[in-house]
Amino acid sequence: MFPRPLTPLAAPNGAEPLGRALRRVPSGRARAGLGAPPLLLPSMLMFAVIVASSGLLLMIERGILAEMKPLPLHPPNREGAVWRETVPRSGGLLLDAGDSDLQVRQDVRNRTLRAVCGQPGMPRDPWDLPVGQRRTLLRHILVLAGVLDNVDVRLKMDHRSDLVFLADLRPDEIRYRLQHYFKFLFVRDPLERLLSAYRNKFGEIREYQQRYGAEIVRRYRAGAGPSPAGDDVTFPEFLRYLVDEDPERMNEHWMPVYHLCQPCAVRYDFVGSYERLEADANQVLEWVRAPPHVRFPARQAWYRPASPESLHYHLCSAPRAVLQDVLPKYILDFSLFAYPLPNVTREACHQ
Repeated sequence: MFPRPLTPLAAPNGAEPLGRALRRVPSGRARAGLGAPPLLLPSMLMFAVIVASSGLLLMIERGILAEMKPLPLHPPNREGAVWRETVPRSGGLLLDAGDSDLQVRQDVRNRTLRAVCGQPGMPRDPWDLPVGQRRTLLRHILVLAGVLDNVDVRLKMDHRSDLVFLADLRPDEIRYRLQHYFKFLFVRDPLERLLSAYRNKFGEIREYQQRYGAEIVRRYRAGAGPSPAGDDVTFPEFLRYLVDEDPERMNEHWMPVYHLCQPCAVRYDFVGSYERLEADANQVLEWVRAPPHVRFPARQAWYRPASPESLHYHLCSAPRAVLQDVLPKYILDFSLFAYPLPNVTREACHQ
């Protein structure tokens, strides 16, 4: 549904635009050394609520309304942003009494992010990141620009020409938006995200079949020949490819969300989930006091997301050794965003 995992942010004033989600870091975080790998595993494993699916950044489409103008770099009143009066300081979603299990997950996400990102060596802002990581981050954080005049338009936007990313702005503009804009991130079950990317990219998009699929088949299929079409990649072959890839150099559709969105270098005001996409998106719109006619667009009728049953089937069909090698690459997505690891025991797979 979203051709690219993105992070949107909203402007501080309801009369001004809902910008793309950007992340902020707590003030108590220590600076990271260039290239030093963060040693985070013990802190993450303190929390038992972890899910087996890769995190996905979803954005509320940046060009929602043409009339919603982007926030100026230095507006007259730089303090007292409207959204800061309505959003809980913890960044958690305001849930009713019937959503206790979801509230627990939100609390676990908030506590885990604070615990992990508060460790020595973690980045405080994007400029603490190595150049390559910072470039990846800024290329995937969207800023509202307003190119559509209503939310019911059915079209596919060109990422290169229609969307505005932080990387397109000057450093002072980037810093201002990171400090003052409402920053939000949507995540998804990590392995469910991988299955969705596999089905969409290798089952439907010729460019991905030629660029990645052909190489995957050459590498991992015996007797593939020198010029495979790349349109029949199997899920186990895709997983083997991920095992051999450097997470920081992966394609954005299967790069771990931790590397793609750097939730320690940017402190997000809210982390929503794909599982509650519409409800969480509408909550964000309410927090930023968007006009009543601005709403999260309905899914297109043809869209069929990956189901838990389909995910279970694909995981149980994959070699256990491959799964054991893939999961550590996404462990931060599982732990930071409170997704449980998958149950792929022989007993579970034979049910």
